[in-house]
Amino acid sequence: MATTADFRNGLCIEYNGKPCAIVWFQHVKPGKGGAFVKTKLRNLETGRILENTYTAGEKIEVIRIERRPYQFLYKDDGGFHFMHNETFEQIDLLAELVDNPDLLKEGQGVEMMIHTDDNDRVLTCELPPFVELEVTYAEPGVRGDTASSTVMKRATLETGAEIMIPTFVNEGEKIKIDTRERKYAERVKS
Repeated sequence: MATTADFRNGLCIEYNGKPCAIVWFQHVKPGKGGAFVKTKLRNLETGRILENTYTAGEKIEVIRIERRPYQFLYKDDGGFHFMHNETFEQIDLLAELVDNPDLLKEGQGVEMMIHTDDNDRVLTCELPPFVELEVTYAEPGVRGDTASSTVMKRATLETGAEIMIPTFVNEGEKIKIDTRERKYAERVKS
């Protein structure tokens, strides 16, 4: 057990039975009445930001969350299958827990956030900030629009994902994609 005096950004606590991380907090000592702590918490299961106020000195349940490296193996009817990089333990996840599942390529490294106090329950599965994928289909560009990167066209990637890319990118080229925003970042130099 901890108290509000132990608050720091990134501390993982249990709030309303859900695992949350402190994003922001502020100790407030008004002229009248008791001190309190205003917080913004991120629900680690859904990503939603919640606001809550604690009275100063209130007891808080601290939880242990670990980030572990895994490698994506394959997808089938049972879900997505991953292997831990160090122990070679294999686990499978449902699509709801995987961030941008259509950008996953076999052999891709991911990072899982695991609630160790709750029987090693997986909370999230995150791709790296950027992934490199090959364009398997791209709509033809309009003649004369190739000089600017602001004109975009629809493209299908080797994993089946569809994103918008600049008109100067062609089929067969490898591109770097920002997984946080699902946007084209740049062409990969061969």
